[in-house]
Amino acid sequence: MERIYEILKKYYGYDSFRSGQADIIRSIISGRDVSAVMPTGAGKSICYQIPALYSDGITIVISPLISLMQDQVRSLISMGVRAAYLNSSLTPSQLARATENARSGMYKIIYVAPERLESYDFIDFACNANISVFAVDEAHCISQWGHDFRLSYTRISDFIEKLPKRPVVAAFTATATGLVKKDIINELHLRNPYTITTGFDRENLYFGVYKPMDKTGFLMDYVEANKNKSGIIYCGTRKTVDEISMILSDNGYSALPYHAGMTDTDRTRNQEDFIYDRAKIIVATNAFGMGIDKPDVRYVLHYNMPKNIEDYYQQAGRAGRDGDPSECILLYSGRDVKLNEYFIDKSAENEDVDPEQIQKFIEMEKEKLKQMTFYSTSQTVCLRKRILTYFGESFSPPCNNCSVCRKEDKRSFVSDSLRRYKNNQELIIDEALFDRLSAYRSKTALRQGVPVYSVLHDSVLRELSAFKPRNLSELSGIKGIGESKLNRYGKEIIDIIVSYEDEADF
Repeated sequence: MERIYEILKKYYGYDSFRSGQADIIRSIISGRDVSAVMPTGAGKSICYQIPALYSDGITIVISPLISLMQDQVRSLISMGVRAAYLNSSLTPSQLARATENARSGMYKIIYVAPERLESYDFIDFACNANISVFAVDEAHCISQWGHDFRLSYTRISDFIEKLPKRPVVAAFTATATGLVKKDIINELHLRNPYTITTGFDRENLYFGVYKPMDKTGFLMDYVEANKNKSGIIYCGTRKTVDEISMILSDNGYSALPYHAGMTDTDRTRNQEDFIYDRAKIIVATNAFGMGIDKPDVRYVLHYNMPKNIEDYYQQAGRAGRDGDPSECILLYSGRDVKLNEYFIDKSAENEDVDPEQIQKFIEMEKEKLKQMTFYSTSQTVCLRKRILTYFGESFSPPCNNCSVCRKEDKRSFVSDSLRRYKNNQELIIDEALFDRLSAYRSKTALRQGVPVYSVLHDSVLRELSAFKPRNLSELSGIKGIGESKLNRYGKEIIDIIVSYEDEADF
């Protein structure tokens, strides 16, 4: 099993695993099914990617969103791993070619949408392939009691049963109540699974709830204080999204809208502009976000209160995936409760089930809304405690990183958080070198047509500008520099550092 550490170092550039990762990987490699609940940013993908690299067979990953598949495959290829995705973004000829490549064993990891499992070509390929691991990402989508139920997920177990040899099945999600956890195990027919919840707490996130008289005024002040940071602003309706994105744009901020009323082309373009840093802000409904893997989102601001804590925590959790301090701000108004009650009643009208089930659904959703309202109006109970208790986890306040524990009557800006963070770091960062390396990263990303974080994460740039490695051997010791990145960028990085150091000597 020591080989898993060799793989971690070679491809990812790290010497140790995060909490829970090694146990999950060992379980999959030993042939045991897994059901894992891990918070956003905890490194779920490594848990099935390393078994894929360890084993002889192919790993199939079920993912609900095209953007997530593209991002994951791009990241794997940059590390030197053969990977591909099969989904509706490919033309028929591209899909045929990718499927043929898969048949020939070209790929180690293949990402597919759940709908693809019903395709005759894919079923034929899978039944003749050596599939060692079958990973289900965003597994909460399988539960009708979850916050993002998708009917296509309920057919996954039927597909697995068609395979001549059953692979290890591993399910992953960032948010699941006890009921949803049971549904994941039952609906996927997991066999004696290793179950783990690594904890929902993300210490780098600040949680704040404010009730401003003028929401738009608060928003404008907040955005101005964070104008150089990437942020997501969630709104309750498409109309509000259009209004807020227009106000921001008219005031000179690079903000783009995203909602289901837009064309696929416009949504995709705006999402890519945000991911590639061509726009700093995306203003969106809950249609945006699942599977968005942009690590440097510094704030998620909810202009309206979501209808439940699962939705809120998953959306807020898109902030700070790189582990740096980030803020999750909620602007509360009593009108938000009425709006969500309306949405709950409206959604029940579309359910093709008997009246008793509809009533049960409404009661459950309104109970969830009540818990969300308790969070949003909390004056004495730590916000972090309210979230963690909801997911069945104990927590002893104060967290000292929420508006209740800090007893804040005014807003706290992310720039203050980052200042505190830098002051508490052991690393002494050479800001001028950091800026020079950042400029190199931006040029490289532009040349390759990838987001900057696909080249190097901010955390890597910080280590480089603190330790200043002067040869490839020293560079290989930097966290996040795996073998592929060392070979691809190593010489250029060393040249930048040596040149910078030589200039400083004069």
